[in-house]
Amino acid sequence: MTTHVFVVDVQTFPVHLRHRFAGTGAKDHRVDFNNSAISTLRYSTENNLAGMIADINRVRRGDTIIFYVQQNQSKGMPEGKFYGIFRAAQDYPFIDDNDGNQYLKSELGKSLTFRALFEPDRVYPKGVTEWEALDEIKDISKPNQMLWSLIYRKLKGNRGCTMITEYEQERLCLLLDRKNSGNSLDCADKTLGFNSVNQQIVCTDEGVIEYAGRKESVNLMPRLAQKHSEGKSFEAHLQADIVGRLGRDGDSLTRILTGGSSVEWLGNEVSCGVGMQRIDVMLAFDKGRFGYIAPIELKRVPLQASHITQVQRYVDWVEQYYLPNLPSIIYPTLITLKPQTRSFSTALDEVHRFNERNSGGTCEKLQLVEFEVSNSELRFSLNEY
Repeated sequence: MTTHVFVVDVQTFPVHLRHRFAGTGAKDHRVDFNNSAISTLRYSTENNLAGMIADINRVRRGDTIIFYVQQNQSKGMPEGKFYGIFRAAQDYPFIDDNDGNQYLKSELGKSLTFRALFEPDRVYPKGVTEWEALDEIKDISKPNQMLWSLIYRKLKGNRGCTMITEYEQERLCLLLDRKNSGNSLDCADKTLGFNSVNQQIVCTDEGVIEYAGRKESVNLMPRLAQKHSEGKSFEAHLQADIVGRLGRDGDSLTRILTGGSSVEWLGNEVSCGVGMQRIDVMLAFDKGRFGYIAPIELKRVPLQASHITQVQRYVDWVEQYYLPNLPSIIYPTLITLKPQTRSFSTALDEVHRFNERNSGGTCEKLQLVEFEVSNSELRFSLNEY
């Protein structure tokens, strides 16, 4: 189960609560490349939107959803706060495009194109302040116990939907429980509201409001295939597609990576340092008696020696910041384009050096997965090297 933190403000939060949906978006752009091979958007704009699709594509039914309401002094929110706990109500997120007919845009005061429905889980009325969650360390004994996913998001910004690790979810939910002395609301059959005076979630006397917006399915394969055929970059689209498929029934890539085991946690653009380093995709799964964590690097080109250096840095970060909280076996993975001819002996030499460097510990050998684009489909295979 993955926990997703959606960033909202004092205007949008009551709308989310009332209509039971979370969302993210970007200014006033339309997503003209969904279910389409062409796009009129600038390269950077399209990639930015594809990245947001990857973020929302993480959401699965039963996942935990927490809201972070941003600070706004003039509107009675003197400091940012985290509110929860909610759970995702559907297995697939959806698109409500910004074409003049977007549901609730006027109430929100902004476009939120990518959406997911939620329902109450253990909803606490009071929120936990950002300072309490990220800065207060009186009960923390080691640096790896801090909520680094949220700290990195704060430092880098620009992510309206951020996942946090299983350990971080446990800590944030514990803080919410303590803040509310264990008392939660019973709003299953009521509309949720927000009291801006005391900054608390409330149950109203109104029954549940059925969400009435459009729900367009996400499908980036036509666009990905077109960009691949034109020799253009498509890594943002590749990430969005892979995040959307992992853990689904019958998915071939999931079977290759987990051997048929269930995906327990899923992340993308996982920050692993105060710089700009981000792991493209990361997933956790159980296999037998052991838990595995797989940092995955995606490349739209065939395997190169330089790719291995990136994966090594990810492994080092996972060992220092993830394993102390959630002991696991590291399953490092590279997903690259299947080459037309086998001619990367130098890269394979680096792969063997990587395996020697990490042998004898908690890290398995580097998994090499190759993909090819055929008839607007992605086909994956394992390189046994």
